[in-house]
Amino acid sequence: MFFSLLLLFNLTSENPSIKKVEETLISKHKPLPIAEMSILKEQMIVYFNPELNNINVSYTTTKADVGLLKNELKAGLLAGVVSMDSIKAAFANHLVNKIIPHWYGTPWSFGGHTEVPNQGKIACGYFISTTLRDMGIKLNRYKLAQKSPIDEAKVISCGTEITTIQEETYEKAIEEIDRITKDGIYFIGFDEGHVGYLLKQKGELFLVHSNYFAPVSVTIEAIQTSRAFKSFSKFYIVDISNNDILLQRWLDNVIVL
Repeated sequence: MFFSLLLLFNLTSENPSIKKVEETLISKHKPLPIAEMSILKEQMIVYFNPELNNINVSYTTTKADVGLLKNELKAGLLAGVVSMDSIKAAFANHLVNKIIPHWYGTPWSFGGHTEVPNQGKIACGYFISTTLRDMGIKLNRYKLAQKSPIDEAKVISCGTEITTIQEETYEKAIEEIDRITKDGIYFIGFDEGHVGYLLKQKGELFLVHSNYFAPVSVTIEAIQTSRAFKSFSKFYIVDISNNDILLQRWLDNVIVL
Protein backbone atom coordinates (compact mmCIF):
# COMPACT_ATOMS: atom_id res chain seq x y z
CA MET A 1 0.00 0.00 0.00
CA PHE A 2 2.81 2.37 0.89
CA PHE A 3 4.67 1.97 -2.37
CA SER A 4 1.54 2.52 -4.47
CA LEU A 5 1.91 6.14 -3.41
CA LEU A 6 5.50 6.52 -4.58
CA LEU A 7 5.02 7.69 -8.17
CA LEU A 8 8.14 9.24 -9.63
CA PHE A 9 8.08 12.29 -11.89
CA ASN A 10 7.37 11.72 -15.55
CA LEU A 11 9.01 14.65 -17.31
CA THR A 12 10.80 14.34 -20.62
CA SER A 13 12.51 17.07 -22.55
CA GLU A 14 11.99 15.08 -25.75
CA ASN A 15 8.26 15.86 -25.90
CA PRO A 16 7.79 18.47 -28.67
CA SER A 17 4.84 20.07 -26.86
CA ILE A 18 7.30 21.83 -24.54
CA LYS A 19 8.59 23.89 -27.46
CA LYS A 20 5.08 25.09 -28.25
CA VAL A 21 4.52 26.06 -24.62
CA GLU A 22 7.86 27.88 -24.40
CA GLU A 23 7.24 29.71 -27.66
CA THR A 24 3.92 30.91 -26.29
CA LEU A 25 5.54 32.01 -23.04
CA ILE A 26 8.35 34.04 -24.56
CA SER A 27 6.46 35.55 -27.50
CA LYS A 28 3.81 37.33 -25.41
CA HIS A 29 4.38 40.62 -23.63
CA LYS A 30 0.92 41.12 -22.16
CA PRO A 31 -1.59 38.92 -20.27
CA LEU A 32 -3.15 36.19 -22.35
CA PRO A 33 -6.90 36.18 -23.03
CA ILE A 34 -8.76 33.92 -20.61
CA ALA A 35 -9.52 31.32 -23.27
CA GLU A 36 -5.91 31.21 -24.48
CA MET A 37 -4.61 31.02 -20.91
CA SER A 38 -6.89 28.04 -20.28
CA ILE A 39 -5.48 26.26 -23.33
CA LEU A 40 -1.91 27.01 -22.18
CA LYS A 41 -2.69 25.62 -18.74
CA GLU A 42 -3.98 22.40 -20.31
CA GLN A 43 -0.77 22.10 -22.35
CA MET A 44 1.42 22.57 -19.27
CA ILE A 45 -0.49 20.05 -17.18
CA VAL A 46 -0.58 17.39 -19.88
CA TYR A 47 3.12 17.83 -20.71
CA PHE A 48 4.54 18.14 -17.23
CA ASN A 49 2.16 15.69 -15.56
CA PRO A 50 0.97 13.06 -18.03
CA GLU A 51 0.01 10.70 -15.19
CA LEU A 52 -2.61 13.11 -13.89
CA ASN A 53 -5.60 11.47 -15.56
CA ASN A 54 -8.22 13.84 -14.17
CA ILE A 55 -7.03 17.43 -13.98
CA ASN A 56 -10.44 18.42 -12.66
CA VAL A 57 -9.88 16.70 -9.31
CA SER A 58 -10.78 19.36 -6.76
CA TYR A 59 -8.02 21.20 -4.99
CA THR A 60 -9.71 20.39 -1.70
CA THR A 61 -9.38 16.68 -2.47
CA THR A 62 -5.77 17.10 -3.52
CA LYS A 63 -4.94 18.84 -0.24
CA ALA A 64 -6.79 16.19 1.76
CA ASP A 65 -4.72 13.51 0.06
CA VAL A 66 -1.59 15.11 1.56
CA GLY A 67 -2.70 14.11 5.04
CA LEU A 68 -3.30 10.52 3.96
CA LEU A 69 0.04 10.41 2.20
CA LYS A 70 1.87 11.79 5.22
CA ASN A 71 0.23 9.37 7.65
CA GLU A 72 0.97 6.31 5.52
CA LEU A 73 4.55 7.35 4.88
CA LYS A 74 5.21 8.02 8.55
CA ALA A 75 3.68 4.67 9.51
CA GLY A 76 5.78 2.96 6.86
CA LEU A 77 8.93 4.68 8.08
CA LEU A 78 8.27 3.60 11.67
CA ALA A 79 7.54 0.05 10.51
CA GLY A 80 10.77 -0.04 8.55
CA VAL A 81 9.09 -0.65 5.18
CA VAL A 82 9.52 2.89 3.78
CA SER A 83 12.90 4.61 3.47
CA MET A 84 13.60 8.32 3.79
CA ASP A 85 14.59 8.35 0.12
CA SER A 86 11.14 7.02 -0.77
CA ILE A 87 9.54 9.72 1.38
CA LYS A 88 11.55 12.37 -0.45
CA ALA A 89 10.36 11.02 -3.80
CA ALA A 90 6.73 10.84 -2.66
CA PHE A 91 6.80 14.37 -1.24
CA ALA A 92 8.31 15.83 -4.40
CA ASN A 93 5.91 13.90 -6.60
CA HIS A 94 2.85 15.16 -4.76
CA LEU A 95 4.07 18.75 -4.74
CA VAL A 96 5.16 18.79 -8.39
CA ASN A 97 2.48 16.58 -9.93
CA LYS A 98 -0.54 17.09 -7.68
CA ILE A 99 -0.49 20.42 -5.82
CA ILE A 100 1.28 22.72 -8.30
CA PRO A 101 -0.60 21.77 -11.52
CA HIS A 102 -3.83 23.22 -10.11
CA TRP A 103 -2.11 26.62 -10.03
CA TYR A 104 -0.95 26.78 -13.63
CA GLY A 105 -2.59 29.75 -15.33
CA THR A 106 -3.51 31.54 -12.10
CA PRO A 107 -2.85 35.24 -12.85
CA TRP A 108 0.08 37.01 -11.21
CA SER A 109 -0.18 40.36 -9.47
CA PHE A 110 2.21 42.08 -7.06
CA GLY A 111 -0.36 42.03 -4.25
CA GLY A 112 -2.13 38.79 -5.17
CA HIS A 113 -2.69 36.38 -2.29
CA THR A 114 -5.52 34.05 -3.29
CA GLU A 115 -5.70 30.66 -1.59
CA VAL A 116 -7.73 29.10 -4.40
CA PRO A 117 -6.14 28.26 -7.77
CA ASN A 118 -7.53 30.28 -10.70
CA GLN A 119 -9.71 32.35 -8.39
CA GLY A 120 -8.13 35.75 -7.93
CA LYS A 121 -4.43 36.48 -8.38
CA ILE A 122 -1.24 35.42 -6.67
CA ALA A 123 2.19 37.00 -6.17
CA CYS A 124 5.38 34.96 -6.39
CA GLY A 125 5.92 34.76 -2.62
CA TYR A 126 2.35 33.72 -1.93
CA PHE A 127 2.56 31.03 -4.61
CA ILE A 128 5.47 29.46 -2.75
CA SER A 129 4.08 29.86 0.76
CA THR A 130 0.58 28.68 -0.19
CA THR A 131 1.68 25.58 -2.07
CA LEU A 132 4.10 24.59 0.71
CA ARG A 133 1.38 25.09 3.31
CA ASP A 134 -1.09 23.11 1.22
CA MET A 135 1.54 20.40 0.91
CA GLY A 136 1.22 20.05 4.68
CA ILE A 137 4.23 22.04 5.87
CA LYS A 138 3.15 23.94 8.98
CA LEU A 139 3.83 27.59 8.25
CA ASN A 140 2.18 30.99 8.22
CA ARG A 141 1.82 31.72 4.52
CA TYR A 142 1.50 35.48 5.08
CA LYS A 143 4.69 35.74 7.12
CA LEU A 144 6.69 33.63 4.68
CA ALA A 145 5.41 35.42 1.56
CA GLN A 146 6.28 38.84 3.00
CA LYS A 147 9.92 37.98 3.64
CA SER A 148 12.81 38.90 1.36
CA PRO A 149 14.13 36.10 -0.89
CA ILE A 150 17.12 35.42 1.37
CA ASP A 151 14.99 35.37 4.53
CA GLU A 152 12.49 33.10 2.83
CA ALA A 153 15.39 30.83 1.91
CA LYS A 154 16.49 30.74 5.57
CA VAL A 155 13.04 29.63 6.74
CA ILE A 156 12.66 26.91 4.12
CA SER A 157 16.21 25.64 4.64
CA CYS A 158 15.53 24.87 8.33
CA GLY A 159 19.19 25.51 9.01
CA THR A 160 20.54 23.50 6.10
CA GLU A 161 22.79 24.92 3.40
CA ILE A 162 21.77 27.95 1.35
CA THR A 163 23.81 28.20 -1.83
CA THR A 164 24.39 31.69 -3.20
CA ILE A 165 25.18 31.94 -6.89
CA GLN A 166 26.36 35.14 -8.52
CA GLU A 167 27.85 35.07 -12.01
CA GLU A 168 28.63 37.56 -14.75
CA THR A 169 26.18 36.02 -17.22
CA TYR A 170 22.99 34.02 -16.93
CA GLU A 171 24.62 31.22 -18.95
CA LYS A 172 27.34 30.86 -16.31
CA ALA A 173 24.71 30.99 -13.55
CA ILE A 174 22.81 28.13 -15.20
CA GLU A 175 26.02 26.11 -15.49
CA GLU A 176 26.73 26.59 -11.78
CA ILE A 177 23.15 25.76 -10.77
CA ASP A 178 23.31 22.63 -12.88
CA ARG A 179 26.60 21.66 -11.25
CA ILE A 180 25.40 21.96 -7.66
CA THR A 181 21.94 20.40 -8.06
CA LYS A 182 20.61 16.90 -8.54
CA ASP A 183 17.14 15.78 -9.56
CA GLY A 184 14.49 17.23 -7.26
CA ILE A 185 12.71 20.45 -6.38
CA TYR A 186 14.35 23.50 -4.81
CA PHE A 187 13.47 26.98 -3.62
CA ILE A 188 15.12 29.72 -5.65
CA GLY A 189 15.34 33.34 -4.54
CA PHE A 190 16.20 35.99 -7.11
CA ASP A 191 18.33 38.61 -5.31
CA GLU A 192 15.83 41.03 -3.72
CA GLY A 193 13.05 40.76 -6.25
CA HIS A 194 11.50 37.35 -6.98
CA VAL A 195 11.08 33.77 -5.74
CA GLY A 196 10.01 30.46 -7.24
CA TYR A 197 10.70 26.77 -7.43
CA LEU A 198 13.64 25.30 -9.30
CA LEU A 199 12.89 21.84 -10.67
CA LYS A 200 15.57 19.53 -11.97
CA GLN A 201 14.43 16.39 -13.75
CA LYS A 202 16.59 14.07 -15.85
CA GLY A 203 19.25 16.75 -15.93
CA GLU A 204 16.91 19.45 -17.24
CA LEU A 205 16.30 22.65 -15.24
CA PHE A 206 12.90 24.34 -15.03
CA LEU A 207 11.47 27.30 -13.14
CA VAL A 208 8.01 27.00 -11.58
CA HIS A 209 6.82 30.41 -10.44
CA SER A 210 4.17 33.09 -10.52
CA ASN A 211 5.64 34.83 -13.53
CA TYR A 212 5.40 38.60 -13.91
CA PHE A 213 6.44 38.24 -17.55
CA ALA A 214 4.07 36.79 -20.16
CA PRO A 215 1.83 34.89 -19.69
CA VAL A 216 1.70 36.84 -16.36
CA SER A 217 0.57 33.80 -14.43
CA VAL A 218 1.82 30.71 -12.64
CA THR A 219 3.85 28.76 -15.16
CA ILE A 220 6.67 26.29 -15.65
CA GLU A 221 9.40 27.05 -18.15
CA ALA A 222 12.86 25.93 -19.15
CA ILE A 223 15.39 28.01 -17.24
CA GLN A 224 17.28 28.89 -20.41
CA THR A 225 14.25 30.72 -21.86
CA SER A 226 13.07 32.42 -18.67
CA ARG A 227 13.00 36.21 -18.93
CA ALA A 228 12.68 36.44 -15.15
CA PHE A 229 15.85 34.41 -14.65
CA LYS A 230 17.76 36.52 -17.17
CA SER A 231 16.74 39.66 -15.24
CA PHE A 232 18.88 38.74 -12.21
CA SER A 233 22.48 37.84 -11.50
CA LYS A 234 22.27 36.66 -7.87
CA PHE A 235 20.34 33.62 -6.70
CA TYR A 236 19.71 31.72 -3.46
CA ILE A 237 19.16 27.97 -3.81
CA VAL A 238 17.66 25.77 -1.08
CA ASP A 239 17.01 22.06 -1.47
CA ILE A 240 13.43 21.09 -0.64
CA SER A 241 12.92 17.50 -1.77
CA ASN A 242 16.27 16.32 -0.36
CA ASN A 243 16.10 18.34 2.87
CA ASP A 244 15.98 15.78 5.68
CA ILE A 245 15.20 18.34 8.39
CA LEU A 246 12.34 19.97 6.48
CA LEU A 247 10.78 16.63 5.52
CA GLN A 248 11.08 15.29 9.07
CA ARG A 249 9.26 18.39 10.32
CA TRP A 250 6.66 17.73 7.64
CA LEU A 251 6.17 14.15 8.83
CA ASP A 252 6.02 15.20 12.49
CA ASN A 253 3.77 18.26 11.95
CA VAL A 254 6.42 20.52 13.50
CA ILE A 255 5.95 24.25 12.87
CA VAL A 256 8.44 25.70 10.37
CA LEU A 257 7.19 29.29 10.67
